[in-house]
Amino acid sequence: MDGPPGCSGRKTVMIRSKREMRERLWIFAAVAWVSLAPGSAIAANGDACVETAAYQQSACEAEAEDDAFVARAICTNGPEDEEDACIAEALADGRAARRECRQQLAARKQLCGALGGGRYDPDFDPENFDGDFSNLTNPNPYFPLGIGYRWVYTGGDETVVVEVRDETKLIEGVTCIVVNDRVEIGGELVEDTDDWFGQRESGDVVYCGEQVKDYETFAGDAPEKPELVKIDGSFKAGRDGALAGTQFLVSPQVGDVYRQEWSPGNAEDAARVLSTSYGFGGSDPDLDAFVPEGLAALLCNDDCVVTNEFSPIEPGAFARKYYAAGIGLFLEVHPDSGEIVALVGCSAELDARCNSLPLP
Repeated sequence: MDGPPGCSGRKTVMIRSKREMRERLWIFAAVAWVSLAPGSAIAANGDACVETAAYQQSACEAEAEDDAFVARAICTNGPEDEEDACIAEALADGRAARRECRQQLAARKQLCGALGGGRYDPDFDPENFDGDFSNLTNPNPYFPLGIGYRWVYTGGDETVVVEVRDETKLIEGVTCIVVNDRVEIGGELVEDTDDWFGQRESGDVVYCGEQVKDYETFAGDAPEKPELVKIDGSFKAGRDGALAGTQFLVSPQVGDVYRQEWSPGNAEDAARVLSTSYGFGGSDPDLDAFVPEGLAALLCNDDCVVTNEFSPIEPGAFARKYYAAGIGLFLEVHPDSGEIVALVGCSAELDARCNSLPLP
């Protein structure tokens, strides 16, 4: 007799090994992840913006679950004596990923509130856009897109070169100019991106998409040359639900909030206008933090625009960007770290003040 009366078959549900215990723990965690996904409950809100954020939350949770199972597969295939530690790390990573999903949801809901809720449906009618970048109807002084314009920025060991190329890309019927953005750290290429911008006849600059290419150089390669490692963040209006965004308004007002791009879970940058009359030593000392006084004195006459740029994909992270009329972006500040990327050179045909850079 296998056991006391009434207990026959009990052995079939007993945990037989340490491995089985691990499997049950893993399955329990996976079921918990799915059951905690909040999308359907929040979607009943009725606000399309919040509902969209809720479904993105569910997608984020599902991706975290998928990543966890891939990690579990790697643990199982790895050294047996390291499997327990590997699983523990995978579970911890999964918890962190789900926590970030919740933080992203909160950030998206906050942005929905700032935008007024509702569906995001930007104007991308080709009839409202210029098609000839050599003869723009209403050039945006804070985001100039003249063919051949060039800017050079540095910060620490980082160098960024931005150039408006004599190339266009047709996106959903809108002619977009190609702006190349090349980043080097310590002299090695780490990013080479083509941004695509449209110009509304009103003067607003529209972000139509970008092709991102991230590189890494590996010691020991012969010859050592940058290897493409990621294209994360790439998007194109009209592809996979992505929509264009407003890169820079022609008439920004303090408090304006707008999406700069929208590719769910991939590219969701947004901006808030902090000042349209910035000059160093003005009425808001917080905006002077980490700003090179000489650079601001050269480019700002109480007429610079300052924005706070952020993404719900990276909750809590943000950068302040400073724009000068006739020049465009001249400074990016990360207040949390104090890191800056500042303009050190630009095309003389862009503005005569470019001849005064770099400053002593």
